[in-house]
Amino acid sequence: LNGHPTERLAGNFNVSFEFIEGESMLLWLDDEGICASTGSACTSGSLEPSHVLLATGLPVEISHGSLRLTLGDANTDEDVDIVLEVLPKVVSRLRDMSPLYQKAAKDGGCNV
Repeated sequence: LNGHPTERLAGNFNVSFEFIEGESMLLWLDDEGICASTGSACTSGSLEPSHVLLATGLPVEISHGSLRLTLGDANTDEDVDIVLEVLPKVVSRLRDMSPLYQKAAKDGGCNV
């Protein structure tokens, strides 16, 4: 989880996943009908990692694996359930394709 665990904007969730690119996550999530972003709304067209995440000390390679989801009044509990079902599968598929993840898992340096 990126940011403070409780002192945060309600409905805004930002998390990073090691060993995968945020842009790849976006493509796979979009295929499942899930709208997300890899950065703030004002930098959504940029491929650069979030300057805010970098300022918190998050390494560049982990910042590139960030994902931002925002809930609004139109979202339902079912929408959340769909994300909770789909997102782990997307992360798993992308890590299965990641040579860096495979190496870290083999070397025992992977906690996820």
